[in-house]
Amino acid sequence: MRRERARYWRYPELPGVDLLHAHYIRKSFSRHTHESFVFAAITEGVEAFHYGSDLVHAGPGQIALVNPDTPHTGHAGVPEGWTYRTIYPDAELIRSIAADTLALRGDVGFTAPVVDDPHAAQLVIGVHRAAEEGNALAADSLLRLVTARMLRSHGGRVRPLAPLAGGARDAARARAVLEERMADPPTLERLAAELGTSPFALLRAFRKAYGMPPHTWLTDARVRRARLLLDAGTPPAEAAVAVGFTDQPHLNRHFTRSVGVPPGAYQRARAARTYKTGRGPAS
Repeated sequence: MRRERARYWRYPELPGVDLLHAHYIRKSFSRHTHESFVFAAITEGVEAFHYGSDLVHAGPGQIALVNPDTPHTGHAGVPEGWTYRTIYPDAELIRSIAADTLALRGDVGFTAPVVDDPHAAQLVIGVHRAAEEGNALAADSLLRLVTARMLRSHGGRVRPLAPLAGGARDAARARAVLEERMADPPTLERLAAELGTSPFALLRAFRKAYGMPPHTWLTDARVRRARLLLDAGTPPAEAAVAVGFTDQPHLNRHFTRSVGVPPGAYQRARAARTYKTGRGPAS
C-alpha cells in the first residue's frame, strides 16, 4: 500500500498562493476554515468532506472549491484514499483576477463545493507543474485561467451581509472576546454571562453564525494565528503557548489536522519555499 505523503510549499514567483500536493489514506481533517480560497484537483481516489450540513465527494477530474472562512472537513471517500493537487490563493488575489478578467468588483465566491470539470482540474495541475519547473509565466497564466473559468461557471459576487439580529450580534461579540483572550478563554457560562445571554442560546447562535460551536472555532482560530506566528519565524513551541495550546504536541495535533503537515514542516516550507515528506505523490 502506498504511504501517505505530502508536500506543502510556496513558489516565490506566485505570491499569495500556497500549494499542497498530497496522498492521504487515513488522514482526517477536522472541521476548520481557511483565510484563503481552496481549489483542490483530485487526481486519484475520492475525497469526502462536510461542507455546511452536506457530505460531498470529489473524484478524479473534479475540483473541490472552498470559500474563505467556510467550515469544512476532509477524509478518504474510498479505502485507497485520495491524491490531490491544491492551490490556496488569497482572497485579494481572487478579487483582483475577478476584476481584471470578468469586471467583477468587490467580494466574490463560489456556489458549488464540487465542480465536475476535467479541463479546469488540468489547469490546477498545470499551476503546480509550472511552479515545479520554475515557469512563472505559465503558473500565473494558468491560475488566472482556472479562476476565471470557475467564476464564470460557479461563482460571482457575494451578497452583502444582512444586519445582525440579536443572536448573531451575541455570536459576533463572543467571537471578538475569544480572539482577544485566545490564550486564556472564559468558559461558555462565563462568556454568556458577560454578554447577557444564556449558555445554550449563545451556543446555538454561534453555531448558526460560524458553522461550528465556540470551542471548535477557537481551536481553528488558534491554528490560524499560529500560522501567522510561524510565518514570522516564531518557534513552534513558543507559538503553541502564545495561542493557548498546552504545548507543542498539542499544537502539532491540531495543526496537522487542519493544514495537512506539522507546524515545523510548515515553517520550514515557508522559509525554504518548498517542503516534501517522503518522495511525494506521482500524480
